[in-house]
Amino acid sequence: MIAKMPLENFLVIDIETVSSKKDFEGLDMEWQHLWEEKVIRTIPENTSVGEYYPQRAGIMAEFAKVVCISIGYFKNEKDHHQFRVKSLFGEDEKELLQNFIKTINQLEAVHNRWSFTGHNIKEFDIPFLCRRLLINGLAIPAYLDFQNMKPWETNMVDTFQYWRFGDFKNYTSLKLLAAALNLPSPKDDIDGSMVGDVYWKDKDLQRIATYCQKDVVTVANIILRFKNLPLLTAEQVIIAK
Repeated sequence: MIAKMPLENFLVIDIETVSSKKDFEGLDMEWQHLWEEKVIRTIPENTSVGEYYPQRAGIMAEFAKVVCISIGYFKNEKDHHQFRVKSLFGEDEKELLQNFIKTINQLEAVHNRWSFTGHNIKEFDIPFLCRRLLINGLAIPAYLDFQNMKPWETNMVDTFQYWRFGDFKNYTSLKLLAAALNLPSPKDDIDGSMVGDVYWKDKDLQRIATYCQKDVVTVANIILRFKNLPLLTAEQVIIAK
């Protein structure tokens, strides 16, 4: 599938998520009980439910929120490709999700043969976005409604799944896959475990957006490697403001 797809058809996305509250104590009593029920069977030994909250809440859609979505796509120029990246980020999750849908609708209006592309988007990014859309009272667009699509209708390319080559025991992080393919690491500043602290303690959304953009560029280079094409140069990557 990847080998035959034109580069212009890959719409690379990555999201960054954080816990909905800074810490466990920020939850009201009902949500504290709901958190305990959610994690009680998986919590590590000698860890309290409160201590576990900042460690895991950010990846559980019921207890988290989206703070950044980065979108990247290839654009064919005269003798080379550009890779354009735009990040949407902010405190207001509903507004962020609305802007994301608006942006994708604009792309859909001019080019509707694209496929969402990313690393582990099938099991994380796309389901997380759909859950948060519903929680925010927003409709799930048809191009995100994968539950009602037949397998051959699903417009999704997942580099995590592709790298498995049918081996479902295998888990490979984006950082490890980049290293294995001899690509620059996207985790040269922060990694996913640090996003919550950067958001709640440092209040630095721009730093999170920059990190998210690096993941998108890394996925784009993985696609190029899978297609046996030259990697992106710094000049080919255009970050939209």
